[in-house]
Amino acid sequence: MSQQTEQILAEIREANLSYLMLAQNLIRADRAEALFRLGISEETADMIAVLSPAQIMRVASGNTLLCRFRMDDDLVWGLLTNHGKTAANDATSRLHASILMAGRHQEAA
Repeated sequence: MSQQTEQILAEIREANLSYLMLAQNLIRADRAEALFRLGISEETADMIAVLSPAQIMRVASGNTLLCRFRMDDDLVWGLLTNHGKTAANDATSRLHASILMAGRHQEAA
């Protein structure tokens, strides 16, 4: 395995660990907000909430990234990146993107 591949896998494990720790903290602090912000189901939240530190380390150590981009369409990406727009429209665009993603979260639930 090349050094570059090893580095990428180490970064994936680090991202997984950070994501699981953040997810668990969000779920424990405010479950409803966590479901929305993370875009996860009730069942997934239940599993993440009860993971022990050893279980988190074991799950995070895989070579597959656990989190994924929720903005999987051009409209949301365009709103978030504001290509060619002024700063005045930034807040409005981000709000619009949040509304779209919230609607999609509701549809998935």
